[in-house]
Amino acid sequence: MTSRDPLLQPYRLKHLVLKNRIMTTAHEPAYPEDGLPKDRYRAYHVERARGGVALTMTAGSAIVSRDSPPAFNNVLAWKDEVVPWLARLAEECHDHGCAVMIQLTHLGWRTRWDRGDWLPVVAPSGLREPAHRAFPKVLEDWDIARIIRDYADAAERMKAAGLDGIEIEAYGHLIDAFWSPRQNALDAPWNGDLTARMKFSLDVLAAVRERVGPEFIVGVRYTADDRAPNGISVEDGLEIGRRLRDSGMVDFLNVIRGRVETDAALTDVIPVQGMAHAPHLDFAGRIRAEIGLPTFHAARIPDVATARHAVATGQLDMVGMTRAHIAEPHIVARIMAGREDDIRPCIGATYCLDRIYQGGEALCIHNAATGRELSLPHVVAPAARARRVVVVGAGPGGLEAARVAAERGHAVTVLEAQPEPGGQVRLIVRNPRRREMQGIVDWRMARCAAHDVVFRFNCWVEAEDVLALDPDVVIVATGGLAQIPALQSGGDLVVTAWDLISGDVRPGANVLIWDDAGDHAALMAAEIAADAGARVEVVTRDRSFAPEVMGMNLVPYMRALQPREVTFTVTRTLERVERAGNGLRATLGSDYGAFGQAREVDQVVVNHGTAPLDDLYLALRPHSGNGGAVDYDALVAGLPQPLPDRGFQLFRIGDAVAARNIHAAVHDALRLLKDL
Repeated sequence: MTSRDPLLQPYRLKHLVLKNRIMTTAHEPAYPEDGLPKDRYRAYHVERARGGVALTMTAGSAIVSRDSPPAFNNVLAWKDEVVPWLARLAEECHDHGCAVMIQLTHLGWRTRWDRGDWLPVVAPSGLREPAHRAFPKVLEDWDIARIIRDYADAAERMKAAGLDGIEIEAYGHLIDAFWSPRQNALDAPWNGDLTARMKFSLDVLAAVRERVGPEFIVGVRYTADDRAPNGISVEDGLEIGRRLRDSGMVDFLNVIRGRVETDAALTDVIPVQGMAHAPHLDFAGRIRAEIGLPTFHAARIPDVATARHAVATGQLDMVGMTRAHIAEPHIVARIMAGREDDIRPCIGATYCLDRIYQGGEALCIHNAATGRELSLPHVVAPAARARRVVVVGAGPGGLEAARVAAERGHAVTVLEAQPEPGGQVRLIVRNPRRREMQGIVDWRMARCAAHDVVFRFNCWVEAEDVLALDPDVVIVATGGLAQIPALQSGGDLVVTAWDLISGDVRPGANVLIWDDAGDHAALMAAEIAADAGARVEVVTRDRSFAPEVMGMNLVPYMRALQPREVTFTVTRTLERVERAGNGLRATLGSDYGAFGQAREVDQVVVNHGTAPLDDLYLALRPHSGNGGAVDYDALVAGLPQPLPDRGFQLFRIGDAVAARNIHAAVHDALRLLKDL
């Protein structure tokens, strides 16, 4: 039967029929090798094609020119060697009925000169992009001619690779810098009125069309309002859209609102958890209504209901669910099977993008298989024989272990000391902006319920309790407890960030927070204290504060803390704490040399990570067949752990091993349990 679901309706784009209305927009997961989309990169996109998406837009910012150094381990579209790799990617995605396009760009000012071939960054002015801090060389005519030719060369390579089309990027990069009065300092004919400022982009499109012909699909992802003083206004954006349409060279528009040169601006374009869903959807709908070209858009559309609304109300022709597909590559398959409740939710943690912008690779905070498709499954296979699995601890790692084991067909029992599941997530969600993190727990609890996992809460477990269950496998996921750093003196006078977050301790009026872990806990504690009216100083030994929080997630904290009486002090260590009258004296030192400075406060809060709760694990080791040992070679190779000659297998995961993060815990669980 033909579905009436708006998301499952086919869409005709020129000659190309897309099988539904869901796409992944261009994003760079930073998986290329030598600038080429090799096996890992291909597997990532093929998994989403297998999951039913109609269009995958590969390569956030595939680079057309050598003097656009790859800031995010981008695909190098200026290399001829890219063609066979993209051809194979396209062929395998096509096998699943998924169209494949690629985004082409010259980064302009949005990169650094000390990447790639160490060529100077170029732009239509010497204005520096704050995020990458390079001062561009102002473009010369020969640069412009060369770059136009580079776009055409790259487009020709993409057609040769068998891709279904290309998308030219014009937001935060070179092309839209020509459009912006703020960024364009060139002389005529490249600057002046809008006609002059659009000359470069239209020349690029003309050169591309000359190479790929009139039938090949060419679109533009563009900022129709960059929200910058003297930048691209809404009126400019609408007129640019009209002129792109009237040129006859553009087949679709992919709409952006905002700019990306600072963490704060980027986060308004790509919102994180705690921010509004689909904040620019109505704006994209206005572009579609006034311009009339096929319109794509993606910006925090994390759930099926929002995506369905976007299409059903005629605001979009194709809806981008990009981070949602990083969390769950099989969204469309789940919709088609009537199993929307099984979709692993995107919780907006944006661990994926924050890692990229810090020079890492995209990973989902609670789907460890994303980016590891060559070694880890998104759907686990049934085991050859059922075993009895006991999991101690119902935090993210323990719940992932229980889910995977249960989906493998094992009989699973989870023992948890608290009255409800969640572990440290129960503390995280006390911050209203981070309540979506509860999805990590709720989704796993639902999956466990579907596979008859037995839970025993309010259960403080001793070794004898575990042994009484006669297990074949025991997973210790007991997590850790906040620890106090080794101070010269006064460790008994401090409290932990967890104490404030949990509400066990009320914040003082003058609070010093010593952050030696650099993660969310210190900022959450600072916000709690500031909300209570405290004067707060956050002190760290690092060169920058909260390095584990990363750029996009830092933005909501700064917006909450900067209007308050909160200061940040870097390159200072906490040496000792002592009583001083009715308050405390904290003595600060430095790793850089002799230094001493005192703070008179009434509360010292420390954030020094966690110490493993490993007593149960140590008690079980002598009873186990493997002594708790992990075969690291097998683990890294994606192979099963060897079976012991006697007794049960014992493993510990997550913070029960050492203080890490949620992703590490679920990764531990998946790669240990997938072959159990």
